[in-house]
Amino acid sequence: MPRKSCGRVCCRGLYSCHWETKLREDHPGKHACCGFSVVLLVSLLSLCWMYICLVTFNDQEDVNWEGFKMLKRWVNFFMLGIIVSAVLTSYCVLLLLIALFHVAIGEKLDLHWFHMIFLSLGVLFIASGLTGISLKWKQEWPTVPLSLQATGPFLQFGAVVALTLLSPLVFRCFLRSKNAGCKVLIALVFVVISAAIFLCPLLIHSPCLLSELPEKPKLIGHRGAPMKAPENTIMAFNRSVECGVTAFETDVQLSKDRIPFLMHDNGSDFLLRTTNVKQKFPDTHFSHSANLTWEELQSLNAGEWFVEILWLPPDERDAVSLAAPGFIQVYNNLKEMLNKRGTHLNMKYSKLSTEEIRELRSHNKTVNLWVVNEPWLFSLLWCAGASSVTTNSCHLLRDMERPSWVMSPLQYRIAWTVVDAVAFLLMTALFIVQRTTHSHSREKEKRGDNTSAWNELMPFLPTV
Repeated sequence: MPRKSCGRVCCRGLYSCHWETKLREDHPGKHACCGFSVVLLVSLLSLCWMYICLVTFNDQEDVNWEGFKMLKRWVNFFMLGIIVSAVLTSYCVLLLLIALFHVAIGEKLDLHWFHMIFLSLGVLFIASGLTGISLKWKQEWPTVPLSLQATGPFLQFGAVVALTLLSPLVFRCFLRSKNAGCKVLIALVFVVISAAIFLCPLLIHSPCLLSELPEKPKLIGHRGAPMKAPENTIMAFNRSVECGVTAFETDVQLSKDRIPFLMHDNGSDFLLRTTNVKQKFPDTHFSHSANLTWEELQSLNAGEWFVEILWLPPDERDAVSLAAPGFIQVYNNLKEMLNKRGTHLNMKYSKLSTEEIRELRSHNKTVNLWVVNEPWLFSLLWCAGASSVTTNSCHLLRDMERPSWVMSPLQYRIAWTVVDAVAFLLMTALFIVQRTTHSHSREKEKRGDNTSAWNELMPFLPTV
């Protein structure tokens, strides 16, 4: 590509802010390598962070709820974080692609200092996000390895494709390196990474790698159908019935005059999120359902913005068993259910492994998991054999006739073997072609040097 071509000049300007044809030569090579390494590492870090954000999207309301408790204002904090993360990841990946293009066309890498500032800010943002999850939302970490059971096979295929596309750049660096130690290091790193990517399917275990698909889990409406109507209202329950749910669940509280009503939130400002209590009683603070009478509760509007008796309190479980022996006890603790020889379990989806779900179902235990909103998660639990799931998005999951993907173990073994073999053959062919081209160019350079030396000696040679 000509040095004055538009594409070359634009890439050089975007990466280093040098728009002139010739770059300054006072930048040592180690600075370029350090800059490229920073771009590569931050890009990988941002991609991993974006993956974490996407797989935890199912539980976004937990983040919003924590923010609401602190600020007393309902804002979609999770979506704001997703937007910032998407912008950051796009910027890092674009910068990495520009850097790789520089390497491909032989352009000098010279990362501008303002990119280093933005990359540093990105690292700080990601570090704060990881710290926030570890401190305030640590129960979400099990979702990440769980998601790899759904995405692992496809991530491996993508990694093989990326490795194949990047291999010519690695081969070029290897062939052009004049230092034997550098050549050994490049070869060793490339072989180790390639082996890890090619052989990682041996470590991938997914419930969706099965020959016989279990029955589709039943749907239970979480506070009705809160994505279609205000939660815990007759409208929400009707919408959930229209979705074909097996049941819907809600929370029951008692008013000051001992009349039961449906409300999920409790404690300080428990009415603030779902009603207009701030406008109706601006100077009054309510911290418990018994602070208001039924008449006062009826005066509130719970539908301007657009609750669960699945188990009884464990303290009263023995009394219920004595008074009503036929009452089905639903447990929220696996160990307690096994000790009491119960048959119904209701837990957060990340608290049980897919192997435990299959084991419980094989012993005829009923397993309900909450709250499941995303199709990929529903598909994974479907393949694991869950009896039912509690969901906010019954209108989406009801239309799923099959999981997002299902493959027999034999089919997957054949698929990843073929993909790995094709990638290996392509990379071998690319290396041979590049080595041949490099050898020819070296020979031309040597012949050119010999010709130049001969021409310089010509004036001093005797003539006949």
